[in-house]
Parts: sequence; structure tokens; C-alpha cells
Amino acid sequence: MNGHRSLLERLRSKAFLLGATLSVTALTVLSLPSFTETALSQPRRATQTRLAQQQRRGRWIEVDLSEQRLVAWNGRTRVRTFVVSTGKRRTPTRTGTYAIQSKHRSSRMRGQGYNVPNVPYAMYYSGGYALHGAYWHNRFGTRMSHGCVNLRVSQARWLYNWAPRGTRVVIHQ
Repeated sequence: MNGHRSLLERLRSKAFLLGATLSVTALTVLSLPSFTETALSQPRRATQTRLAQQQRRGRWIEVDLSEQRLVAWNGRTRVRTFVVSTGKRRTPTRTGTYAIQSKHRSSRMRGQGYNVPNVPYAMYYSGGYALHGAYWHNRFGTRMSHGCVNLRVSQARWLYNWAPRGTRVVIHQ
């Protein structure tokens, strides 16, 4: 029993950093850790930690929907940051981890309520969802799209040239 008490005391005294401090309380040897209110109230920091844990060598793209920002990363080094426009409430940009499947210097995009020719620098990462230039608006930083990630045309060109097919795309709130 002394061994269990010692283990319980050590578990009670440990805190793990996952962006926010998560307190682990062990009521018994078999109990699961309980997350503190502080950890649950700071999901952004926890998201940042998950991203840090996912980082690998090489190029990858992060899209932060809550900030309407795209960051081009090389490993843990931030290369460029852009203000973007992502999906409206009715047509949200999906969260998740993807890879660039195909690249097109120009693409026609069609869907319910839109038909846009010559969309520049389209990089499709999931079905009809893409990172691409948007020549038809200048309201970057505002949710405007049907689910895609819109960039200024010059920024989309830079990203298109920088990111090869297969580049990881991480989209989060």
C-alpha cells in the first residue's frame, strides 16, 4: 500500500504542459486524469501545443480560422503569414489535417450559387476545398468563401510556388 500511496502523491504533484496547464488528479491508481477548468477555458493554447507536437521537418501550412490567418512553416520556423478569408457560417471551412492533392494555375470553381472562372493558383487539399487567389474581393480577414481559403492573388502565387503537392495543411479554430 505504501507503493500506491507514493505513486498517488507523485501523480498529484505532477502537472503536464499542453499549452495550458492540465492538473492531473489521481483518486485511485486506475483513475483517469481530470482536466482543470483553466485548461478547458484555454483551447487556443492547447491547439497551439497540438500543432507544435504535429510539426515535422519540412514545409507545412497552418490556417487559423478564428484569426483568419495562414502561416507557411518550414519545420518550426515561420516563413510567411497572410490574412485570408475562409468559409462563411453557412459554408464553413472544414477543420482537420490534409495534404495538397493537386495544383492548378487557373481553375473554374462551381457550386450552389457561384460559378467563378479563372481562379488563380488553386491548391486542392480535400475534394473541392482549396487554397487559392481571390480577385473578386478585397475583404481579407472576413469570412467570405464557400469553404475555401481565399488569399490575395500575389500571396496565392507565392504560396503556390512555395508548397509542393503533398504539403501538409492544418486547419483549426
